[in-house]
Parts: sequence; structure tokens; C-alpha cells
Amino acid sequence: MVSSLDQDSLTSAEFATDAPRILFMGTPDFAVPSLNALAAVGLKPIAVATGSDKKRGRGQKVSSTPVKLAADALGIDTILQPESVKDPSFAQNVRQLNPDIIVVVAFRILPPEVFEAARLGTFNLHGSLLPRYRGAAPINHAIMQGDTETGVTTFFLKQLVDTGNVILKRRLSIGPNETAGDVHDRMMILGADA
Repeated sequence: MVSSLDQDSLTSAEFATDAPRILFMGTPDFAVPSLNALAAVGLKPIAVATGSDKKRGRGQKVSSTPVKLAADALGIDTILQPESVKDPSFAQNVRQLNPDIIVVVAFRILPPEVFEAARLGTFNLHGSLLPRYRGAAPINHAIMQGDTETGVTTFFLKQLVDTGNVILKRRLSIGPNETAGDVHDRMMILGADA
């Protein structure tokens, strides 16, 4: 198994006849543009892993995650909704999918037995210019610190959170009156384009 994707591993020869088998993992609206971008360029994932359906709002109506709704709209039939990514059955389900690549956008911290299941590796889109603001809520941290610039980083996943080899970074200016919500909305589009 490959624990991280070697930057020289993704050659056009790898996919000369078939598109790669991609497993997409994400939950909130931040991840939806990235899922749609993959499908738009002919790389529709074979499956999606996302959060569980939950009761939301005043009426406590059960609703699906934004990623599940997007996957349904794209016709992705295989949707995994693990209660815990550490549950051995989740790792087993991921291995059975036999993914070439796992793409992670705004999901959970994955154990090695999950992210090592991809033949060519797993990469993640993070909402900051790593190594700055590793972990949760990077957009909020950038706003609270008064940063005038942030961005997205795509990197190869490894065991320590947000520490893998960087594939690319894209910068995004933060206006003096912008809120975390404003930056979030622009950043999710920037991330999908990355």
C-alpha cells in the first residue's frame, strides 16, 4: 500500500485507458464545488464518503449533508456515511472500493488504514496556506489574526494532521471588511479550481 502519493506517480500512462477510481470524502458545502469540479472534467468519483444524515432545524427534520445531496445529483450511487472513520468496517468498505486516489475536502481526520487504501495515495484540500493554521477553523483564525491574505493548500495526506508534502497553494486576499463567511464562499470556489 502507498501511504502518500509520490508526485511522480500520477503520469498520463497510469490512466491511458481508464479514468482513475476516485473516492471523494467531504461533508459541508465547502466540499461541494470540488466534487462538482471533478465530475465536470470527467473524473466523477466512484463513491463518496460523507457525514451521517442528521436532524436539523426547528422541526428536527432529518437532512442529508451538502456532499450527499451533490453526489445524488451527480448520480453517484455508492455513498458511505460512517458513524466513525475509526470503525474497522469503514476501512474495509474503503478497501473494497479499490480506489486509485482518495480526495479529501473538509472531512474528518483519517486513520492510516483508511488513507493508505488508495493505490496512488490520498490528498487533501485545506483552507489555509500551510503550515499556517493547521487543523480546524483556518479561515476563522486568519480573520481573527487580521491577516490580509490566506489561501488553499492541496497536499498529500500522512499521519500527522496537515503536514504532508504540498502539491500546490493558491492565494486569496482578505478585504478589510470581509467576514469568515465571505472568505469561506470565495475559498471553496478557489479550492475547486485548484
